Amino acid sequence: MTSKQELQVAYGLAIILLVVGILSYAAFPAKAPEEPIRMVFKNVAGNVLFDHKTHTVESGYGISCADCHHHPEDETGLRACGDCHHQTDEGAKEALKTCAECHEPEDIEGTEMQKRVDAFHSQCIDCHKQGDAGPQDCAGCHVM
Repeated sequence: MTSKQELQVAYGLAIILLVVGILSYAAFPAKAPEEPIRMVFKNVAGNVLFDHKTHTVESGYGISCADCHHHPEDETGLRACGDCHHQTDEGAKEALKTCAECHEPEDIEGTEMQKRVDAFHSQCIDCHKQGDAGPQDCAGCHVM
């Protein structure tokens, strides 16, 4: 075989492998996880990286979803904290209007909606201190 023929065979093989790779990628896409694996909460005090796996597996903290997501599952699954606990006071007022979607009006009468940052701080810090697990100081979670 001449070098020209070898080059043509190499190019042909490369094209075939490329096509097979693209078809395999399209036919067998990676499945998205049912829950977010890691989330980054951005804020002025420094971003917080939250890892679901560390919190839920037995070798980690071993807590259940319901320990943090305090609303029961419905047909749409557990709701994210930010669905109700918004960043701003305006968002909190907005959320109060939608509380009746999950709660009876008499059960939430006079209840003040916490902003998301306050809800996270009370939920996360209290759990870290009570369970003596995870960082308990600001710099342990907040990274600039």
